[in-house]
Formats: sequence, structure tokens, C-alpha cells
Amino acid sequence: MKRRALLLAIATTASAVRAVPTAAEQARIDRLIDAVSGLNGLQFIRNGKAYAPADAAAFLREKLKARGADVTTAEQFIERIASVSSASGLPYRIRFADGREITSGEFLGTLLRALDKP
Repeated sequence: MKRRALLLAIATTASAVRAVPTAAEQARIDRLIDAVSGLNGLQFIRNGKAYAPADAAAFLREKLKARGADVTTAEQFIERIASVSSASGLPYRIRFADGREITSGEFLGTLLRALDKP
């Protein structure tokens, strides 16, 4: 019985622990969000509504803070935070000045690879 209580205590504690990205991964996430903020001429489409890049970056920072307990890499950030609405299940999109749209996951993955290049 003591062993069961101990295992339950360990499981409860482990589930309450927030995953923390390494300093390097946090820097990649921060660089990515900062880059989103500076995307002049693009719009971030969330649940059918268009947002300016600075508003999109602020939203992503808040969503990461609220829902990022299991995010430890920039790739996880893109997949779990910056690609799909947790409210509607709809993918986020990026709209270019010419009206063309792609998913934010695709766009942010490409942007992250560019930011990672030396």
C-alpha cells in the first residue's frame, strides 16, 4: 500500500511539473516570435480574422505562456502553439500581400530554418 501511495505521489508531482526549454531552444522560440512581429505586409489569420504581425506575435507569446507546458523546442512551439486554434481546431494561416495563403505551420517552419542558418 505504501508503494502505491508513493507511485501516486510521484505521478502527481511529475504531471504538475512544467517542461522547460533549454536556453538555446527558448532563444529559438523567441527569435521566431520576434520575426513574426516584424513581418510587414503579411497577415496572420486566426479563426477567420486577420491580425497584424505585432498582434499575432503578442498572441503567440500569451498562448505559449498559457498552453506551453509541454513545449521544449521551437518545432514543438510551431506544432502545438502556432499552427492550430485550440478553440476551433482550425489551422492558422499566413496571408501574403498578393492574397496567397499558406498554413502558419508551413510558413513558420520555413522561417525557423532560415533563422537557424548561420
